[in-house]
Amino acid sequence: MLRISSLSGLGVKIILYDEGIPEELALVEVAGYLGEKLGKVAIELAGSPWHGLALADVSAYAQRMASVKVQQVNSKEVVTAPLYAEIEYEKRRLLGKTRSFGVPYDGFQLVKMLFDLMPAEARGAETINIVFTNRLLATWDSYNKRYHLRTSVYGIPSIISTTGLIEAPARSRDYYLLKQQYEMLGKDLTELNDHFRGSFLDYGDKRLTDVARGYAMQAVFFSLTGQPFCEDKGCKLYNAHWQAEMLYAQLESSYEFCPKHARILQDLASGQQKS
Repeated sequence: MLRISSLSGLGVKIILYDEGIPEELALVEVAGYLGEKLGKVAIELAGSPWHGLALADVSAYAQRMASVKVQQVNSKEVVTAPLYAEIEYEKRRLLGKTRSFGVPYDGFQLVKMLFDLMPAEARGAETINIVFTNRLLATWDSYNKRYHLRTSVYGIPSIISTTGLIEAPARSRDYYLLKQQYEMLGKDLTELNDHFRGSFLDYGDKRLTDVARGYAMQAVFFSLTGQPFCEDKGCKLYNAHWQAEMLYAQLESSYEFCPKHARILQDLASGQQKS
């Protein structure tokens, strides 16, 4: 079985990146939370993963970024020759001159792109790289033959989407029934959102940092064990598909982690080994 030991004993470092995240997400608080739960571990706030790229490299990555946009939800077709305007938009996005909303990117292709960007010394098991972005992520479902929005994609590096935390987990069935009626009647959806306020994470939501803490822990567990998720609905590692499930696991549960994952964290923080 897989053995994990204290992060400080292994010399593991956690690097948190900021790729256009909203002001509601305080990465310094996420870093503090990880430090509190994991013990003496080095945590670095690195800013944008694209910082310091030469202009020629920016152009090359902009073209790659434009090519991994999801064009159709039911097609895995890749755009090999993106339009000039799309590439220019991505250049501005990489340089931090504009932000990305609503356009989904293939999450696994984005992980691969960011991996290629990372220096060799940051790719090993001793470094946990977590990129927070406001880009919307999607992954291809081979069974349903369509793309699905995701809150996060775990790999090297792991990517957590702040837009995905809002858009990917489904809202309540009542919300969608009423939304249908509002759209048929041409009514303002703002009133609908006000009616359900608090039952889902929304743009400008002050709860974003608290929710992001749990997803950062999922990324850490992926790096340590290869398994970011838990079946316990009250554990922060629960893989929520509904907003109500996500908010319960991250904010409302009477405990943060199930007994199994709480023991692992305790062993990590104390420097003991766990098998």
